[in-house]
Amino acid sequence: MTYEELTPAELLGSGFAAPRINESPWLVRWDLLGDGPDVERFVLEALAETVDLETSGSTGPSRCWRRTREQMWSEAGLLAGLIERDRPSALLSFAPPRHVYGALASVLVPARLRLPAWYRPQYFGAMPPPASRRWAVVAVPWTFSILRRQVAWVRGTEHLSVLHSTATLPATAESVVKEAGTRRMRIVEVFGSTEAGGIAARTWTPDGPPWELFDDVAFAVPGDPAGGPAGLPPEGRPGDPYEEEAPLVVRSPRLAFRPGEAPTDVWRTDDYVRRLDERRFRFDGRRDRLVKINGRRIDLDRLEESVRSVLHCADLAFLPVEDAFSGENFDLLVVQQDGAPLSVTEVRAAVGRFDARPRQVRLVDRIDRSDTGKLRRLQRPSLSDAGADT
Repeated sequence: MTYEELTPAELLGSGFAAPRINESPWLVRWDLLGDGPDVERFVLEALAETVDLETSGSTGPSRCWRRTREQMWSEAGLLAGLIERDRPSALLSFAPPRHVYGALASVLVPARLRLPAWYRPQYFGAMPPPASRRWAVVAVPWTFSILRRQVAWVRGTEHLSVLHSTATLPATAESVVKEAGTRRMRIVEVFGSTEAGGIAARTWTPDGPPWELFDDVAFAVPGDPAGGPAGLPPEGRPGDPYEEEAPLVVRSPRLAFRPGEAPTDVWRTDDYVRRLDERRFRFDGRRDRLVKINGRRIDLDRLEESVRSVLHCADLAFLPVEDAFSGENFDLLVVQQDGAPLSVTEVRAAVGRFDARPRQVRLVDRIDRSDTGKLRRLQRPSLSDAGADT
C-alpha cells in the first residue's frame, strides 16, 4: 500500500466526500505550510461557507447535516486540544473524511496542529514509518485490532495519543494499552454525534471515568425548546436530580442543521445519562440499544463488549427486535473465525455467563457495518441464516 502525497490545497479542494480522499491512502504535509493565522485563513478560504456531511447510515437511511466552516474549524480546535498536551509530531488516521468525525480529526485537526498526516482506509496494508515519533492516532473501532497486529510498529513509537469516537470503545483497546504500556499510550474518547458534534470527552481508564462537557457545551436548562433539561427528573417527580436517568439535552454553538431549516443551539440526543454535577455525566445507553425484558433493562452495547471478552469469534452483534410475548428482545449474530467453528450451543453458553438469553442466535458470514464500524440496524438480506436457532 502506497500513501499518495497530496498538498493541503488538493486535499481541501477535493471535498470531504470525494472517493479519492476516502478510499485511498494519502499523506499531507501540514507541517510544511507554516505557522500563524495564515493557516486558519488558508483553510477557511478553501472550504465552502457551509459544509454538508452525511450520517453513517447505521440506524437507517443516511441524512445530510450542515455546518458552517467556522463551526468546523472551532470544533477541530477542541479536538486538537485533547491530544496537544502529548506533543504529537505526526498523525495517523483511520476515520473516513466523509463523516463529521473524519472530516474534523483526519483533515482539520492535523491542520490546526501543523502535523504531517497519514490516512489509511484499509484494514490490511503498510503502516507509515514510526521513526520513534510521538504519534496521534485517529481511531475507529477496528483500529485497535490493527494496532494489536502491528505491535512492532507500536513499540517503535515514542508515544501514542489515540483519539476515539463513533462507537463504544472495543474490548481490544484495553489489551493494546496493556501491550504498549500506559506510559506509551493514552486513549481519549469523544462523545458526540453527527447532529451535535463533540459533546464531551474523557481519558480512558479501565474503571470508566465520567464524561466531561466541552467548554462550549452546557446541559440544557428548563424552558429550552428541545424538551427539557438533561439529568433532571420530570416535573412532580421527587428525588435528587443528579440521581435520575434522563435523555441528554445540550446547548452548543456547534450544532448542525438540516439544509433549508433554521439553525438551533439546543439538541436532544438519543442518549440516556445520569448527571454528576453541572459539567459531568455517566452514560447509561443509547435509546436504540436499550431493551427492557420482563422489567430488566439491558444495554446491548455493554453486553456485546462483555461477550466479546469470552467468545472467540471474528465479529458479533446484538440486534434489538420486537417480540410478541415480551414486547422487546434481541437476537445475536456471530461471525466465526476461520478454522475455529462455533456451535449455537457454545454461543448460548458464553452469553449465559452474563445472565442474557438472546431470542435467536444466528451464525452468519458477515455483519453489515458502516465504514466507521457502527452496526447497521437493518442487516442486509444477503446474510446467511445457516446455524440459526429459534
